[in-house]
Amino acid sequence: MTIARHLLVLSLAVTTVSSAQTLRPDQTAFRALYKELVETNTTLSAGSCTLAAAQLATRLKSAGFTDADLTPFAIPEKPKEGGLVAILQGSDPKARPILLLAHIDVVEAKREDWTRDPFTLVEEDGYFYARGASDDKAQAAIFTDILIRMKESGGKPRRTVKLALTCGEETNGAFNGAEYLAANKRELIDAAFALNEGGGGRLTPDSKPNMLALQVGEKTSQNYTLETTNRGGHSSMPRPDNAIYSLVGALAKIRDYVFPVVLTPTTSAFFTKMSTVEKDPVAAAMAAIVLSPGDTGAAALLSKDPTLNSTLRTTCVTTLLDAGHAENALPQRARANVNCRIIPGETIEGTRLALERLVGDSAVKIAAKAARGPLAKAPPLDPAVVGPAEKLAAKYFPGIPMVPVQSTGASDAIFLAAAGIPTYGVPGIFYDADGGGIHGLNERIRVKSVYDGRDYLFELVKTYANAR
Repeated sequence: MTIARHLLVLSLAVTTVSSAQTLRPDQTAFRALYKELVETNTTLSAGSCTLAAAQLATRLKSAGFTDADLTPFAIPEKPKEGGLVAILQGSDPKARPILLLAHIDVVEAKREDWTRDPFTLVEEDGYFYARGASDDKAQAAIFTDILIRMKESGGKPRRTVKLALTCGEETNGAFNGAEYLAANKRELIDAAFALNEGGGGRLTPDSKPNMLALQVGEKTSQNYTLETTNRGGHSSMPRPDNAIYSLVGALAKIRDYVFPVVLTPTTSAFFTKMSTVEKDPVAAAMAAIVLSPGDTGAAALLSKDPTLNSTLRTTCVTTLLDAGHAENALPQRARANVNCRIIPGETIEGTRLALERLVGDSAVKIAAKAARGPLAKAPPLDPAVVGPAEKLAAKYFPGIPMVPVQSTGASDAIFLAAAGIPTYGVPGIFYDADGGGIHGLNERIRVKSVYDGRDYLFELVKTYANAR
């Protein structure tokens, strides 16, 4: 994931829902599914996505799905990193399917660091707490629940609805289920479009919701290695040609550099619509940047917000350092990792060359690391996708505008997009303004947000599935 979600953190209200709240029967069944999924450890180090996928398959079978409807998958080298594809057949064979995509792997979590057991779903003071309670098991549970409810209703949707539950999204180098399916099982997941994580909305700093978000595209995450080498020597005889100093000088230039503003169709639509939601001077700056991306004053004002800054341009930041070999020796080598989030339309090599020109020091070697996947490609602002999402948002979340956003993070949408399946991050699930501890300690999500999002997404998927 995505802290693509970084842009999309939000909440509807501060209503507290206690664990004693009376649930509808369908909510009780969902909560049991959600709890089982969250409490099944799916970290790369100690967990098993394959087990979680098998448990969800059992629940789907209980609802009436057959073995023919379910395709578990894994590779021999990564037996615990498997996933599941479930298919609810539609009534019209000529209507192209829709695909629901959710990853079931989670970021590592150490019990000694957390206030609560990260692999026990705790409901407390209106929140669910656990690793994955938000990213991305809330949506994975909701999507699975949607298929169960649609199957149990007895009728067939017009379109076939497919569900892909995958592993490997959170860890580069792991077996990525979405990548595997796109490359090896393309027909199995074929769809007119896919719904994914990454949508949501946004809170103002004082926790008031001011927009819902439909993710339409994302940036490419790419790492670069900067390295300097030197003959070294005894630390008692310092010289100007120090590997660490050369590297630090290069990193300082990257720190101080601001990439130019580049607007995409999605970000232009985002700033246009948000200019009617925000207050001046931010609203005026948003309107101005759409009219003139070269407006330095507007760009400077918007760039004070880290999320808006990243929305405007490619960004690069140093994330790791490794230097020297002994306390009493001049360094022979210094190395840094620089993580860039690249705007759609720009390239990995083009960004590397930009860093090279910026550093301007032949002693600093800059190399692109292996790419996580293909370059991110934004889907179109398709009215058939945007229209129903916006209409139902007005029903479930009245008064909150829905805005197309370009995620500043990264998700598995890149693999589906490269395979020709436009992929959108759906709105509906709401997060606190600080992100709710996603990827960090004491991850949480509002109970109300989960249940409200579940109701919204159920009707949204049914609307898409029955559309002409």
